[in-house]
Amino acid sequence: MDPLTVLRDYTTRGELEKISRLPGSPDEFLFGDEYRFPCTLETAYRAKQGGLYTLESLLFFLNNSHLKHTDYLQQARVHRLQIVSLPDRKPLLDYLQGKINSTDAIQPVLKPAIEEYRPEDPGLFNKRLREETDGKGSPENQINADNHAGIDWIELIRVLEKPLKDREALLECRNKNFQHVIAMANKRDEERKVSEQENLQTPNKGIKRPFEEKGFGKDLGIDIGGKYSKQKDGLKGNPRLSSAFNAGIKCNSSGVGEGVPIILVPSAFQTLLNMYNVKEFLEDGVYHTPDAKVKDMPKKPDCITIQRKSGRDRTGFTFEVRDKPSALSLSDWSRVIAVFVLGKEWQFKDWPFKDHAEIFNKILGFYIRFEDDSVESAKSARQWNVKIVSISKHKRHQDKAAAIEIWEKLDEYMRARRSNSTF
Repeated sequence: MDPLTVLRDYTTRGELEKISRLPGSPDEFLFGDEYRFPCTLETAYRAKQGGLYTLESLLFFLNNSHLKHTDYLQQARVHRLQIVSLPDRKPLLDYLQGKINSTDAIQPVLKPAIEEYRPEDPGLFNKRLREETDGKGSPENQINADNHAGIDWIELIRVLEKPLKDREALLECRNKNFQHVIAMANKRDEERKVSEQENLQTPNKGIKRPFEEKGFGKDLGIDIGGKYSKQKDGLKGNPRLSSAFNAGIKCNSSGVGEGVPIILVPSAFQTLLNMYNVKEFLEDGVYHTPDAKVKDMPKKPDCITIQRKSGRDRTGFTFEVRDKPSALSLSDWSRVIAVFVLGKEWQFKDWPFKDHAEIFNKILGFYIRFEDDSVESAKSARQWNVKIVSISKHKRHQDKAAAIEIWEKLDEYMRARRSNSTF
């Protein structure tokens, strides 16, 4: 048994008075009627100045821990004992009194390897037993010897051993309560069950709608349910917006609509990105010219739904893509988060904003160009607060990087708007 552990057990139980010197052998300590150790035996506690403290010095320190350190030094020198240094005083006392369970100063105790005696001849013991009999080999002694032939003596020794701790005792932690861990696990399990139940009751529960939050559209004076306050009088002066507000947009075939963010693209055919090729570019990161995609889409749709997978669980974010700003209601305008610009002034005609500064302060702008186009082609876009994204005419493996650049900008923009409590 480790003497440091035994000394700590006696200290925490308040039984230091049971430790005494062995009568007739003053060089050994007797711990009650359980253990005996040499007084000068080194323990596993290492001093910060180097070296291990002896059992005698630690016991003397415990019995005089109530003294001031200077008085303790004088007493230790009088008895010619090893001195516990001042830096070791508090952590050593805390460990021995059970205030802390471990410390870096404790060195691992290496148990000496004990060779086990195993006779080469299994019948040696039976032979010796017969030799110790009367020499004539009486039948009674021979029967006793034969009965001992199948005994496992090592197992008999183990039966007589007294285990200090079993596997359950080793797992016990004093002054520790793990009830809060069980409560947190139960709470997490309940939340998971409620979430699964809601998913079963709501078909579109798996579709995240980033802007379906309280207060969405307040900067335009709009309520997400379609109500409006600040812009109500302004509709009378704009008949196109008023008719669009009353009519609404029929883009709900996929089960989405209210609360889903909207991305606007140009309605012109002679542009790099429009309703014909925007879905494949943003979803798959593959760019095709509108001329190549018009054959697959004879009729241009009014609205396209884009699903973006993100995160480890591949949860879908839903976005609507439209190209008719004049048909948007005020509740639709409150959901517009991005626009792909042509670089022409007429694209923003009849928009419910004062100027370009207000537009690109509330809506994220993108300008798509070929990387080898002239600088003059993006002259107007460079004057606006828009993100210019370049794609290659022939290197299709670079399309994915351009699409990721757009999505990263969108993610950053949406997080900033929500953190500023504008929705």
